[in-house]
Amino acid sequence: MAEEVQIPGAGTPAKIRNIIAVPVLAIITLGVYLVVWWYKINREMADLGRARGTDELGDSPGKSTLALFPGALIIVPAIWTTITTFQRVQKAQKLSGQGTPINGWLGLVLYLVFSPALYSYMQSGLNGIWHSIGIAPVAPSAMPAAAEEPAPAAIDEPRLPRRTSRPRSSQREGRSPRTGRPSQLPLSAPNGSPQLTTRRAR
Repeated sequence: MAEEVQIPGAGTPAKIRNIIAVPVLAIITLGVYLVVWWYKINREMADLGRARGTDELGDSPGKSTLALFPGALIIVPAIWTTITTFQRVQKAQKLSGQGTPINGWLGLVLYLVFSPALYSYMQSGLNGIWHSIGIAPVAPSAMPAAAEEPAPAAIDEPRLPRRTSRPRSSQREGRSPRTGRPSQLPLSAPNGSPQLTTRRAR
């Protein structure tokens, strides 16, 4: 799977692709992937050139793609865009400080012997550029966690004064205020008059 990086100063992405997957997909898709890949690599180099203030890396990836197809039907445009795109890769390598750019003679041999191998060779040169100057996007997990809000301080609830129990009145309990013994309440006589009761002496 291609790794995506940001082109410094351009704000657009570039992809570090598998150099084996490029020719294999070009063959499997009968050239459809090749056309898409051609546009993307020319767009990436044009963005890098604009970021560096130069037009040596191309300014119209759409024209380069049209020269490849349907330009391949008349052969010459396809050959021309292959040469110029290869040269752009070399210039991009020099611009990014790559020590040894891809070799033009080796590229010619690959094109004549097995052209899909040329695309793998060109992608290897582009991968070196993006590895050296590309900025990897920040993964969500690597972003600093948002500062947690401090928990609100606990508010002490005002304590209500304890209600002290009042001493029970001896009268309420039916006890004598002198002896503390249960007192006998006067009973009513059958005729409604109060009847006194005598205490039993101990």
